[in-house]
Amino acid sequence: MLALATRNQIIIGVLLALLMIVTRGHHFASLQNLPSASWAVFFLAGVYLRSAWLLPGFFTFAWILDFAGYTWGGASGFCLTPAYFFLLPAYASLWLAGRWYANQHGFSWRTFLPLSLSLIVSTLVCRMFSSGGFYLFSGHFEEKTLVEFSERFMKHLPLFFEAFVFYVAIAVAIHAACVLIPSNKRHTTAG
Repeated sequence: MLALATRNQIIIGVLLALLMIVTRGHHFASLQNLPSASWAVFFLAGVYLRSAWLLPGFFTFAWILDFAGYTWGGASGFCLTPAYFFLLPAYASLWLAGRWYANQHGFSWRTFLPLSLSLIVSTLVCRMFSSGGFYLFSGHFEEKTLVEFSERFMKHLPLFFEAFVFYVAIAVAIHAACVLIPSNKRHTTAG
């Protein structure tokens, strides 16, 4: 299990919040060419941050960014429907998968199997809640069919998974560098 000092958890929490600010939706601080990092933020918060209060905290933060984008940033309110509340179980599934992975983590190649499993399963569950909730409860679809939903789900799933894995891969690289660089310095100074 990952056990980080409180100071490191605070640094990671701030970095995750900043990542969400610059990549989420269309608001004043959005970088238009980067995909949203929100899924990765919730997953990585589950991995690195111990407080369970951070799940509703990050959800509230995401809502504030969306609301600010809609009211002051000129973003479309297309997604701000009753279906928006389905993001809570969607993001919770990512956070819980991150928690599960943190308990499986060991700094070795064997950690890639549980990491891959947690990424795949959490992507599917998150997408089912977010996409399914939007399809059923947004009011934007007249005749709802399982075939149409399945087509929409499969069409957009690779894009969401790609962005999710992109940000998690960056976090893995940073994590590996933070573990390996101090280790190499100890060996260099000891020799």
